[in-house]
Amino acid sequence: MSKESNMCDLPRINTDRGVILHDQKSRFSINGKPIFHFVGTSTFSEYTIVHVGCLAKINPLAPLDKVCVLSCGISTGLGATLNVAKLKKGSSVAVFGLGAVGLAAAEGARIAGASRIIGVYLNANRFELAKKFGVTEFVNPKDYKKPVQEVIAEMTNGGVDRSVECTGHVDAMISTFECVHDGWGVAVLVGVPHKDAVFKTSPMNVLNERTLKGTFFGNYKP
Repeated sequence: MSKESNMCDLPRINTDRGVILHDQKSRFSINGKPIFHFVGTSTFSEYTIVHVGCLAKINPLAPLDKVCVLSCGISTGLGATLNVAKLKKGSSVAVFGLGAVGLAAAEGARIAGASRIIGVYLNANRFELAKKFGVTEFVNPKDYKKPVQEVIAEMTNGGVDRSVECTGHVDAMISTFECVHDGWGVAVLVGVPHKDAVFKTSPMNVLNERTLKGTFFGNYKP
């Protein structure tokens, strides 16, 4: 119920949990061998068992083909740009990762009126599709011998106004932060990294008044 946050302690994401909270056991198995729950929901299975804190009751008349976009991917990416980055009309934005979450982040930037939306992705086959979600330019890190943050800084006269990371890869997270402009740039981390991952950057990047933020479900309240 907090006005400050959408984070509920009960069902908070824990990628290593894999079990039901109250007895720490899995409800899935095959040939007697336990299968662990995926981030507490296991929604890739046809039938699932979840903690009550992970459930949201919907109107039975709600069309499922529309309701499905309220899940993590679309809401998280859209909210990352609209609610967390809070980009202004005419801003430049870099989106790292062009999967479902990244495309939703690009769509959020388009809705907000971004003038440049730079998609950063290792697979050029995604670029044509990404144009439909507002992406105006593309950077494939494999095409350059220098860090992609330097490439983006050169493209944008010092860095983008906002950036959003949607990969969960630590190197992409560092690039996302280091590609924003000194003084006002804001980077938002969305992807979930490995639990032992460590984020490293020069303290000067913070002292130069860049802002690093994170988001859980795009700051929407389910």
